[in-house]
Amino acid sequence: METEISYFRGVIFVLLAGTLWSTVGIAVRSIENASVWQILFFRSISLSIFLCIVIYFISRGRLTALIQKNFLSYLYGGIALFFAYSGGIYSIQNTSVANAMLLFGSAPIITAILATVFIKEKLNFATIISIIFAFLGILIMVFQKTSGNNLNGNLAALASALAFALFTINLRYGKDTQMLPSIFMSGLVGIIFTSLIIWYNKAGISLSTNDATIAISMGVFQVGSGLVLYTIGSKAVPATQLTILSMGEVLLGPVWVWIFLNEGTTTNTIIGGFILLNAIIYNAIYGKQSKNLA
Repeated sequence: METEISYFRGVIFVLLAGTLWSTVGIAVRSIENASVWQILFFRSISLSIFLCIVIYFISRGRLTALIQKNFLSYLYGGIALFFAYSGGIYSIQNTSVANAMLLFGSAPIITAILATVFIKEKLNFATIISIIFAFLGILIMVFQKTSGNNLNGNLAALASALAFALFTINLRYGKDTQMLPSIFMSGLVGIIFTSLIIWYNKAGISLSTNDATIAISMGVFQVGSGLVLYTIGSKAVPATQLTILSMGEVLLGPVWVWIFLNEGTTTNTIIGGFILLNAIIYNAIYGKQSKNLA
C-alpha cells in the first residue's frame, strides 16, 4: 500500500515539480552540438536508472510485478510522456523559450477537453469559456510567424502539450494504482525510439562532456525528479489546484532564460501568453464547482 501524504506536502511537491520543469529552457539552450535525439537518448537512460531506483525503494522491489499487472496502462503513459518531452525539446530548439513554455501551458485546457471523452468528466461553463480564450491566446502566439522554424517550434510545443494531457488523463485514470512505473516506461520507450533514429541517421552517440552531462542531469533532476514529485503530489492535491500549481513551469521558464541567457520575447508572445495564462488560471479556480478529482 502507498504511503499517504498530507495536502500541504502534496502542494509543496507539485510546486517543486513545476520549478524543476521550468529549467528545461536553460538546459537545452546550454547544449552545444547534440541533436534532439541524442539529448533524449542520454536523458532516457538516466531517467530509467533513476526511476528504477526510486520505484525499488517505494514499492519494495516490486517493479517487475507492477509492470506485469499494469503493463498496458504504463505503456500508454510512457509513450505519451516520451512524445511530450520530445516535442518539448524540439520546440525549445526552434522557437523562443517564452513561446514554448506558454504553449506548454495549454495542456490543462486540452486535458479538460479530452477528459470528457476518455474519463467522462463534464465540461462546465467556466471551462468552456477558459478553452475559448486559451485558444485565442494560442493563435496569437503561434501565428506571429507563419513559416520557418518558429512555426514548427510552436506546433511542436502544442503537440507536446497534447501528449502531456494524454499522460495526465492516464495518470488520473490509474489514480488508485502506483503510476511511477509509467515514467520508468517512458525512459525505456525513449531509449528504443532514439536508438533507432540515431542509428538510421548515422549520428552516433558520441557527445561532448558538456552535452552528455547536461542530458544526463536532465533525466535525473529536471525530468525524473519533477515527474516523481508531480505523480506523488497528485495523490493529495485536488485536480484543479494541481493544474494551477504545476504552471510554475510556464511562469518561470521564460524568466530563467531572460535572467541567465538574456533571451527576450515578442509582443505577440506577451499578449497571447497573458490571455492563455489567465484562461488557465480562470479554469483552475472556477472550472470545478463540485468535488474535484485527486
